[in-house]
Amino acid sequence: MSAIQRHTDLIRAEARRLGFGFVGFARAERLDEAARRLEQWLRAGAHGRMAYMENHFDLRVDPTLLVPGAKTVICLTYNYFTEEKQQDPEAPKIATYAYGEDYHFVIKDKLKSLLQFMQTEVGEVSGRCFVDSAPVMEREWAQRAGLGWNGRNTLTINPRRGSFFFLAEIVCDLPLLYDDPIRDHCGTCRRCIEACPTEAISPEGYFLDASKCISYLTIELRDEIPPEFRGKMDNWMFGCDICQDVCPWNRFSERHSEPAFEPHPDLLELTRRDWQELTEEVFGKIFKKSAVKRVKYAGLKRNIGFLRERNI
Repeated sequence: MSAIQRHTDLIRAEARRLGFGFVGFARAERLDEAARRLEQWLRAGAHGRMAYMENHFDLRVDPTLLVPGAKTVICLTYNYFTEEKQQDPEAPKIATYAYGEDYHFVIKDKLKSLLQFMQTEVGEVSGRCFVDSAPVMEREWAQRAGLGWNGRNTLTINPRRGSFFFLAEIVCDLPLLYDDPIRDHCGTCRRCIEACPTEAISPEGYFLDASKCISYLTIELRDEIPPEFRGKMDNWMFGCDICQDVCPWNRFSERHSEPAFEPHPDLLELTRRDWQELTEEVFGKIFKKSAVKRVKYAGLKRNIGFLRERNI
């Protein structure tokens, strides 16, 4: 067995031990085609007020600028699916990924452990860990590393587990065996396009106008939510799962086994009235370690208030 094969097998096995679902390896190189698509997306203004998407363009499309001498992008998935739902069907809704602790911290710790393992087992390895918090085109790398294809809803879809997972990467200077991409399996399905209440997904799919996406409107947008979206939010107050819930491939999703992603005991029990009367104290208790803290108390109250206005 070659050293490259042995290193690849070791890293894959350790990643699985740490709880990652799928592991793939892609050659670190500039993403020329993806760079052109990103330019078109930015020119169309589809990023809305997310000005940071315009920053560090070269870093975003070339991992060798993030890690000098980079040879490999190690791509990983981490499952967060659960069938648990909020008990009150009229309560404002939170995306499933935000039920538990903030995934940035949970997964970043595991990535650091994996990189340390590589340095112990292989020797001197230079690398950086990324979890949705740096200029890395995660879905492009996931597709190249064979973890899934980028569906009509623009999310990475794995044929064995659907799309309810986080993406993470280690960019490193260690050569490994590279995986082959997975071909697109969306076929003629248009469920995500037809289900999106704000028409954020283009008519043929594969292009998301983020400025219309409920996740953007409830999380990224710091200004008031535009009035044209009143009555179109499907009662989502933080994020949105619609295009995943209707995706046929998510029938293969299985419940996660990560204790940190279990919801706060009170979260799923809160009623519509509880949310409308939410105090800053209760917000701080329930979302102490949650990604929901990103919008802060005022932001969540803004979203809840906007949803109430549809009934006035």
